[in-house]
Amino acid sequence: MAMDRTFQAKNERERERLKALVGRLGEAELRRPLGHGWTVADALVHLAFWDLRAVILMDRFEKSGVKPSPADIEVVNESVQALGQSIPPRAAAALAIDAAERVVRRLESLPDRILEGLAAAGNPFAPARHNHWAEHLDDIERALR
Repeated sequence: MAMDRTFQAKNERERERLKALVGRLGEAELRRPLGHGWTVADALVHLAFWDLRAVILMDRFEKSGVKPSPADIEVVNESVQALGQSIPPRAAAALAIDAAERVVRRLESLPDRILEGLAAAGNPFAPARHNHWAEHLDDIERALR
């Protein structure tokens, strides 16, 4: 029986939302504070990091099997925030779009056996990328109001 891939349509909708939102943002909006020292651009770098991590894990899992890949999320996010502050805002926006596109396309070709193994490996990444994107896009939209 094939895996449930209903997450893919939701991923595609949120990816389009991300693309549309980023397309409307100017330099001032990308530099807008979100709180806790984060800017809109930093949040986009954050999204890009976690999407690119998922792509790399999918490639690794196809070659070597699905294994746990724990990350200290708080440390990673603080590190990503620090890196994000050195990336020009427009480049951060482009990176987020590119990473979202890459993860959506990679998930489309991911074999069911990899998806099936994620839970047993402690869910090293979430195929339902749309949840993470929606959380941050909602934050960005609130900050821009």
